[in-house]
Amino acid sequence: MSVEQQLEQMKKAIEKARDTKYRAEAKLEELENQKSRLLEELDELGVKPEELDSEINRLEQTIEKTLKETWELIPKELIDHDS
Repeated sequence: MSVEQQLEQMKKAIEKARDTKYRAEAKLEELENQKSRLLEELDELGVKPEELDSEINRLEQTIEKTLKETWELIPKELIDHDS
């Protein structure tokens, strides 16, 4: 391979690396914006990021309890036992 060909390959590799860098920087900026929006939403909901797991568990328990209470209010003869 000639020197010119090698230089051309190097040039293409550098351009490819530059393009990859620009895409990565754009993706990073997009993710940082998304993180910021999510943190704002959590703040509006009054939930701290470190409390998110416990808040999800609390909400799941509330849903389960409410479903159970709702089922108990439905007359038994109206419940299809075949499904």
